[in-house]
Formats: sequence, C-alpha cells, structure tokens
Amino acid sequence: MRCYKPKPASPFKRFNSSPEVIRLVVLMYVRFPLSLRNVEDLLFERGIDVCHETVRFWWNRFGSLFAADIRRQRVSAMRGFRHWRWHLDEMVVKINGRTHYLWRAVDHEGEVLENYVTRTRDKAAALRFLRKALKRHGSPERITTDGLRSYGAAMNVLGCRAKQEVGRHANNRVENSHLPFRRRERAMLRFRAMRTLQKFAAVHANVHNHFASDRHLVSRQTYKERRQAALTEWRALAS
Repeated sequence: MRCYKPKPASPFKRFNSSPEVIRLVVLMYVRFPLSLRNVEDLLFERGIDVCHETVRFWWNRFGSLFAADIRRQRVSAMRGFRHWRWHLDEMVVKINGRTHYLWRAVDHEGEVLENYVTRTRDKAAALRFLRKALKRHGSPERITTDGLRSYGAAMNVLGCRAKQEVGRHANNRVENSHLPFRRRERAMLRFRAMRTLQKFAAVHANVHNHFASDRHLVSRQTYKERRQAALTEWRALAS
C-alpha cells in the first residue's frame, strides 16, 4: 500500500490578505531603505490599505520563512564548489547606545553567507561564528580576514589556520558588502535589541543576495532577464 506524504499547510492560511500582497510588503521593506510608514504610504498609492504595524508583523512572520527558502537553494548549489573563497569581517553596530559586533562571511561572488551578532569580538565570539558558518556552508578553499587576532586563534582550534589569508586590501570584498546593510540601518534608525538585529540581518542578506545581479558587469538585456527570473522565483516562495 502506497503511503502519501501530506502536503504541508500553507503559511498564509487564515490571513485575509493574499500571498502576493504579503510577499510585496516584505520585499519592499527588507530590500529597499524604506521605513514602515514609507511602505504603508507606497502601498496606499497602489490601492492597498495596510497599516505600518501590519508591515512590521508580516516581515517578522514571513521574512525568515522566505530567507530560509532562498538560503536552502543557495547552499545546495554551492556545497560542491571546491574553489570557494570566503571573506570575513566584523562591523560595529550600536544597540541602545552600546557597541555590538555583526560578524559577516561573504563568498567570492560578494554574496553574504552568514551573519552573527555578539557583544564582543574575542576568540570565543569568532569561534562561535566560524563554527556556525562551516557547519552550514561546508569548508572553503581560502578564508580571507583582516588582522584581528581572534580569527587566527579560532582557526587554530578548528584546524584551518593554513587556509587563512591576511592582506591590507585583500578583504575589500566584504568591506564593500557592508554598504547595503548600512543604508537599511539608517532607514530603521538603528536597532533596539540583539535578537531583532540578528533576525533582520539574516533576512536582509538573503533577500539582497537573491536580487543581486552584477548589473555593472552585464548587458542591459542580460540584467533584465536575471531580474525577471529573480522576481519570478520570489513570487513562488512558500507557495
């Protein structure tokens, strides 16, 4: 007797708004440097009456779900790539006036692989970050970092110190990748909790990766095709 696996319940069940509207709201808020009320006003101009608190609720409820689908496809496609180079860096983020550190791993194509928020940037923090990245994405061929000693100490524990590469300008890839997140940080008037920062950084990174198309390196026609493909895949998330 054949056993059929039941189809998982739709995450949009019991919501009055259509999945298309919810995806549009999450896309506008996460991808573009817009405030909650900016999204509310833009949707109203299109005939969609949504409160800014609904925008907040939807990105919190569905943002991680959409990001997980995007990340799952990316990880499965890149795990077999042998010549994978990572770039690691930590950026300072203020939460209620206190300094925190957002650790970020970026691959050779400039896509953000992992985010991790800590209160310190010592060996223990670097070790937790590296273990998380290696467990999810596998081991790269080279790991480029800045001169922070915490990286070397953590890699000694993990046994991958030989893969580390340190150079003055070698880590520009990850330094430039901070810019889109900084723009979103300013639009949100910074963050108020570590948990919110961790969640939004992960969602923003995956959405940004999904729509990144290197438009300055390709022709206009190629860019339009890639943009349409990314938008089509986005509309099919969690469907």
